[in-house]
Parts: sequence; structure tokens; C-alpha cells
Amino acid sequence: MKHILLALSIFSGLALSMSAQAWEVTFTTQLARYNGSGAYFAIYLLDANDKYQQTIWVAGKERKYYSHLRGWSRASGKKSAEYDGKTGASITSGRSLTITQNIDDSLIDSGYKIVIDSAVEDANSNQADVSTPLTTAGSGKAVIGSGYVMSFTYDLK
Repeated sequence: MKHILLALSIFSGLALSMSAQAWEVTFTTQLARYNGSGAYFAIYLLDANDKYQQTIWVAGKERKYYSHLRGWSRASGKKSAEYDGKTGASITSGRSLTITQNIDDSLIDSGYKIVIDSAVEDANSNQADVSTPLTTAGSGKAVIGSGYVMSFTYDLK
């Protein structure tokens, strides 16, 4: 009986660990050259119905500017002082930011998309500066931004 319970316990543990897989995803955002202060931007996920799912990263630590990231701010439905992602300093003209996050494998190839909103103090803000499907086929392929983001790539590992 002890051997059966031990075997069931091991099997259950393996089954649970296999069902909760995640991809290690590296996100690289290269900013265009522009005049002005450091850029604030939010990288977040929307589901197939364009419903907010989670924040991946927010560049810029002064929360008072988060409202300029309109798509993310509205979609997340949270006050500017609340968010579920990680943050770092704003990024200046021509620089790049590379971050790595674990993303649940159920979000890959299932209609989810990565969106980046960008803004610069005393300048324009760009809702959906980048919007791209989160797919295995898109891994490693550069997406051109429509505002402050010159290019964006994600790599699934």
C-alpha cells in the first residue's frame, strides 16, 4: 500500500508540474531618436477579445505620468498607483530596454497580443505604439512601432 501511495504521489507531482509550464520570454524595446525627456511606456497583454490580462513592464517610476499611457491605464482599470507588473526607470532617446519574464504557455498561440503604449513628458503619447500577436511564429521577429518605439522583439525560450 505504501508503494502505491508513493507512486501516486510522484505521478501527481509530475502531472501538476507539467500542466503549469511557462515560457521564458525576453522582450526588447528599442526607442527611436527623439527630442525630449525619458519615455514612459507600458508593455501589457490583451486577450483575443482585447480585454486586459496583465502588465509585463512599466518603464518610468513616477506614477503621476502613468495616466499618459492611456490604453494601458484604461484597459487595466486600476488607479495609477496600482499595477501588477514590474517597473524600472524611464528610457531615453535611442536607448533600448531588455527584460525577461515567464509567460504561461497557455497564452502563446491562443489569440493574446502584446501591446506597448508610450509617452514622453511635455510631448505626445502613443496608444498601441506596438501591438503584435503573442505567437511562436512571431518570436524573434522585429515589429516597428508607430511612435517612440523604433522596434520591438520578443524571444520565446
